[in-house]
Amino acid sequence: MIDTLIAGILALLVSVVAGKFCIPVLHRLKVGQTVRSEGPESHLKKNGTPTMGGVIFLLGMTVASLVFAPKYPYTLPVLLMTLGFGLVGFLDDFIKVVLKRSMGLTPLQKMAGQFLICGVFAWYMVKKSGISMDMLIPFAGGKTVSLGIFAVPFLFLVVLGTVNGTNFTDGLDGLASNVTIVVAVFLTACAFKQGLGINTVTAAMMGGLLGFLFYNTFPASVFMGDTGSLALGGFVASCAYLLQMPLFILLFGFIYLIEVISVILQVGYFKISHGKRIFKMAPIHHHFEKCGYKETKVVAAFTIVTVFACAIAYLAI
Repeated sequence: MIDTLIAGILALLVSVVAGKFCIPVLHRLKVGQTVRSEGPESHLKKNGTPTMGGVIFLLGMTVASLVFAPKYPYTLPVLLMTLGFGLVGFLDDFIKVVLKRSMGLTPLQKMAGQFLICGVFAWYMVKKSGISMDMLIPFAGGKTVSLGIFAVPFLFLVVLGTVNGTNFTDGLDGLASNVTIVVAVFLTACAFKQGLGINTVTAAMMGGLLGFLFYNTFPASVFMGDTGSLALGGFVASCAYLLQMPLFILLFGFIYLIEVISVILQVGYFKISHGKRIFKMAPIHHHFEKCGYKETKVVAAFTIVTVFACAIAYLAI
């Protein structure tokens, strides 16, 4: 418990200090966010707010995690998954906002990077981790299910789905940060319950995101960009697999899930109906804004939903 607290506090402090230095640098690089004109009008004033701020909480998380990595070896695969997906997001952000190429990484390049990271993690889980690929079943009293030869393809599906879910969740000031802080608290509790030594890295993510919220809460002075949002997906998915809880992402990652589903439904229905929409705007957090809810209320509501979702997931172990 002491190590967990120290990791969280250290990550918070490093993140807060890093923000003081990183945000002016991002301003000088002119890495401003371009807001979609068809989005909520209140977002137009966000134009020019620096993005790529995910480096702030990733610095805090990395420093705190490495301090305790020798004592808790399962810290490293979580950290590498987080930084690996963060690197893909960083390259995408850098090409878009620094090199001024609007497309960033091509879809093929982005998918190739994500598949490579998934492949390395799958190899680690199967060959090196010593952790079974059997998955705990929610509300089954500790029973597990094995997918056999389909375990690795399912891992790719879960990881890539989670990464895209966290990416879509990043669209309002503090939304992805607040939701993932709650998820990190849940994962820390599960790590203690199962005796798996990832509690310091989950606490480091909590602390890093709390420090980042000094700058990312409404009105945000920096956005995390794909650098941060993709990294969050790698963090959540890797922790879930080490805890043998990928099926639980459907519960504690409920917000990530509905964000992805809202986009899939919107795009699919738009194509089928030749221009009609289910939601006023997707991802779904923008739909609520278009319905007249203030940005801060949407963030608060999604965070509260995540608290209840995590509570249900914990009872389902």
